[in-house]
Amino acid sequence: MLKGVDLTIAAGEAVGIVGPSGSGKSTLLMVMAGLEPPGSGDVVVAGENLSKLDEDELARFRGDNVGIVFQSFHLIQNMTALENVAVPLELAGREDAFSRAEAELSRVGLADRMAHYPAELSGGEQQRVALARALVVEPAILFADEPTGNLDANTGSQIVDLMFALHRERDTTLVLVTHDTALADRCGRTIAMRDGLIDGIPADGIPATPARDAAQ
Repeated sequence: MLKGVDLTIAAGEAVGIVGPSGSGKSTLLMVMAGLEPPGSGDVVVAGENLSKLDEDELARFRGDNVGIVFQSFHLIQNMTALENVAVPLELAGREDAFSRAEAELSRVGLADRMAHYPAELSGGEQQRVALARALVVEPAILFADEPTGNLDANTGSQIVDLMFALHRERDTTLVLVTHDTALADRCGRTIAMRDGLIDGIPADGIPATPARDAAQ
């Protein structure tokens, strides 16, 4: 549960959110991504107040503005890598869904693995597919929740290098949740959370206010 969180993140910034298990860091990410409702207050992302949107409007907002990479990949098992990456574009009615998915998979080094199913891919390859799927819509903001949590150190390092390279190339706002302080230190700014608070300090006089994200 978040407690009096007041946070501004600038467009194009890379921010690492760290803290122990249960500190609220993943909840904060989910609120900023529009996947969980705030208890009170406002959540403004890319100029849109998510607190005022219904579920359909939130879904459209995420489709247009947000990419998310999870620890456990969340790939559709009966779809190929290409089909997984094309899904968000197909849902948006894009006629170029598969050509763009091909380009994005090539960008993350999987040009020769497009026809493979998730079970036929390594953990690192699955996370590359997940990253390509998150970025294929050219989101303004990329949220990553423990993106290396299920990977070995070497593979995780490759994924992180790729994620930061794409962040720089596309000037995408990056919000990274991690327990790894060394990884968070690669971001321009690090936010520490504990017991639902940023740096353990409540915002005086502001009851349970979730993140305000000023990325435009």
